Amino acid sequence: MSTKDSDTVPDQAEKANPEDSILSPKQQRRAIRKIDIRVSVVCGILFFICLLDRTNLGFAMIAGMEEELELGSGNRYNIIALVFFAPYVFFQLPSTFLVRSIGVRWSISTICVLWGVSMLGSGFVASWHQLAGLRVLLGCFEAPFFPVTVYLLSTWYVRYEVQKRYAFFYLISCIASAFGGILAYGISQMAGLANKAGWRWIFIIEALITITIGFCSFFAVVEFPENAHKSFRFLNPNEIKWVLQRIDNDRGDAETEGLNITAFLKAGTDPKLWLLGMIFCCLTTITFGVSFFAPTILKDMGFSVAASQMLTAPPYVLAGVLMVACGYIGDRYHIRGPLIIFNALVSLAGALIVVYCQASGVRYFGLFLLAAGSNANVPAGMAYQANNVHGQWARAFGSATIVGFGGVGGVCGSLVFRSQDAPGYVNGFYACMAASGLVIVIVLGFTVYFVQQNRLIRSGKKMIGGQQDLYYTL
Repeated sequence: MSTKDSDTVPDQAEKANPEDSILSPKQQRRAIRKIDIRVSVVCGILFFICLLDRTNLGFAMIAGMEEELELGSGNRYNIIALVFFAPYVFFQLPSTFLVRSIGVRWSISTICVLWGVSMLGSGFVASWHQLAGLRVLLGCFEAPFFPVTVYLLSTWYVRYEVQKRYAFFYLISCIASAFGGILAYGISQMAGLANKAGWRWIFIIEALITITIGFCSFFAVVEFPENAHKSFRFLNPNEIKWVLQRIDNDRGDAETEGLNITAFLKAGTDPKLWLLGMIFCCLTTITFGVSFFAPTILKDMGFSVAASQMLTAPPYVLAGVLMVACGYIGDRYHIRGPLIIFNALVSLAGALIVVYCQASGVRYFGLFLLAAGSNANVPAGMAYQANNVHGQWARAFGSATIVGFGGVGGVCGSLVFRSQDAPGYVNGFYACMAASGLVIVIVLGFTVYFVQQNRLIRSGKKMIGGQQDLYYTL
């Protein structure tokens, strides 16, 4: 949704009555900086750990796990990657609904410690069946994290601040994907220490980091704006009041009614949420597929094990540049859809290069574009959803829906690159092309629909959420 108003902090904070501002402009900027650190940065660091633990499977695979657990037989590796997503998808909606009752700090710190413990167990398994069981537990414990943090970020910022914050939030997580290969390679050099293989140390060391950060997160994570006073050393009362006022002026949903399952589930009748979820499903089909299988694909291209781990990092540098640029452009010019289409075209071009070129260096460049474009689109897709869904319970349902569909995309990403398709993995890259194409089609359809709806709003024939001058964001 968009308005005709400026996106500067003072204007959005006190759009209706700027002369009555609770805080001076300097105090407002200071409050925003504190919110950025305690919301965007802290959540980004936790998501870094989350992705590091979720995607280290591919690095362990080429560091000796495949041989020791006999994963080359049948589809065992695909099964291990796949079982994570069944509980991950199932627990999205209930966890997002219940977080307001449990509290963000207790929810996030507890699940972070628990998924760290399940990851620690992965370093001591004796069979692939045990590893699969621990991946199920990992899916259960990680399920609430992403929808809750996406929802949390959307509640703290006004509409045309949110894509930059999503971009930085996800940028920190991309560092995990870039750093993960380098870290995994370094840890794997511990092979033989305490008579344990290098791939086991990957799980053990990263799990211990996660558990430590999980305990610390209880003091760093903040609650929703209306409960900000419960957050450890965060905003003063005037700053909290100002935040709630600016959110109400921007979209009119700063305050949330009590636990309301009817309002929460009613949001599911809106087809927009499911189509927005489908966009996210297509994006994560590519991002998870690449993160799980990039080391194996690169190894099959002819690169060494060390090079295969190291070369997974550079695409995320380009992804970071793209997502930050899109964040600033999108918030500055109040656009979302065109940026998503651009990134989808980058991904599509990358998949085409991998399939139709022969040289390993050129094919790597294609994989580079595929990973960069799809990852850059994740924060853009989150902002697209956040700007075009109104109301706190609809926002909560929408956050759970897109992340749940993201889990479905993870299932698809676990299956598209099959061992029998090696070394070219053509079918997997065709699936990535189809996913990119579907994103473009859905966004174009939304653009036509939003233009029509905005015309009705301008003519006074329609109103969103009972508010005037509230429009869909194209």
